[in-house]
Amino acid sequence: MKTEYKIFAGVAVFLFAVAIVYGFWTKGASGGMEWIGVVALILSGLLCSMCGGFFWFVSRRIDLRPEDREDAEIVEGAGEIGFFSPGSYWPFGLALSATIAGLGLVFWMWWLIALGLILVIFAASSMIFEYYTGTRHTAEH
Repeated sequence: MKTEYKIFAGVAVFLFAVAIVYGFWTKGASGGMEWIGVVALILSGLLCSMCGGFFWFVSRRIDLRPEDREDAEIVEGAGEIGFFSPGSYWPFGLALSATIAGLGLVFWMWWLIALGLILVIFAASSMIFEYYTGTRHTAEH
């Protein structure tokens, strides 16, 4: 986790520095500071700081991973990462549902937002329970 918090902390420092430079630059160019960009850069820096702080907090409580050690070998990071469904169509359905909800937000159609959110819940639930019901049900689960 040390690698992650260093990356996020570095990006946060960069964003804060760019916010300062951007603020002075827009103030000098147009006579008045462009607040939307400055606030967006500061909030992005705060978000990266929050993520970096979380990773730093977690890294103090766990043992060093192979990614965090200079003397680690590649083989130390080998092993099972997780199970990823090779033939699932539900990620496509979830993306399509999120697109429908997003279009409803863009055009501010409450009925399309509601339909999209219902479809998102249905697709996410179906993706989660794909191997617990139906034709892919196994006795292991």
